[in-house]
Amino acid sequence: MSLADVSPAIRLEAEAGERSARRRWLLSRMAVYGALCLFAAIYLGPALIVVFSTFRTPVDVARDGLIALPRSFTLEPFWRVWTQACVSGVCEGIRPNFVNSLVLTVPATLIATAFGAVNGYVLSKWRFPGSQLIFGMMLLGVFLPPQITLLPWAFIMGKLGLANSVVGLILIHTVQGISFTTLFCRNFYVQIPDPILAAARIDGAGFWRIFIRIVVPLSPPILAVTVIWQFTSIWNEYLFGMVFTSGDQQPITAALMSVRTGGSSAAVLIAALPPMLVFLLGGRYFVQGLTQGAIR
Repeated sequence: MSLADVSPAIRLEAEAGERSARRRWLLSRMAVYGALCLFAAIYLGPALIVVFSTFRTPVDVARDGLIALPRSFTLEPFWRVWTQACVSGVCEGIRPNFVNSLVLTVPATLIATAFGAVNGYVLSKWRFPGSQLIFGMMLLGVFLPPQITLLPWAFIMGKLGLANSVVGLILIHTVQGISFTTLFCRNFYVQIPDPILAAARIDGAGFWRIFIRIVVPLSPPILAVTVIWQFTSIWNEYLFGMVFTSGDQQPITAALMSVRTGGSSAAVLIAALPPMLVFLLGGRYFVQGLTQGAIR
């Protein structure tokens, strides 16, 4: 029965109920989006201050203070901090430290991801007596604060002659990252149906052939997760870089604390650019890989 078939009073009451429901829905939406906009503004506030300061000249900063809108936009601070900024008394810019971070992050990310993929494959599909114990011990590395490992790593770096070198940092971050990459890959590979691997074994495929021909082609989502996670974690890491390197061997995050020339905001923005690009380019694969690895 339509509204036209009922009495006017009932029809008016129904229309008033619909308007009230729409009003409540609209108010709830406005409250939700208003709260989200407020939290976004609070979260983005410091980042906007850094971005605005990046395009301001030293004269503007001296006249208006650190927090102010730029009077004019200039890219000169980027060039100055890239080529002339003084880091630990050496005024050659942050370019060498930026290169150090690239040389450190790329191989450490790839090596830790490769080890994590193999470990995850073994611990999920080639179980053996004690495999769960080994996985549990490796899992402890996820929860181990890096401060606890400083003294052991100092001893190892000294014995290997890798103190104050980018190679030493590559070793540290590779080993530190294997726990995370193993956890991610193991949880993802558990979902691969065992009959597929059993059929490959019946056909004569061995450990590495199954891994390369079957497991790796199914791995892009989780490999994207591990690469993005490792890249951003290693690039943004500060503690090991500050403790175990100095001078021209420091990565960009440690060098930022030693910048003495104006343009520190530009240096911060340059340092933040690579992980931002990595996450923006692979963000949807990151979410996809995490959700696939969380559901069995």
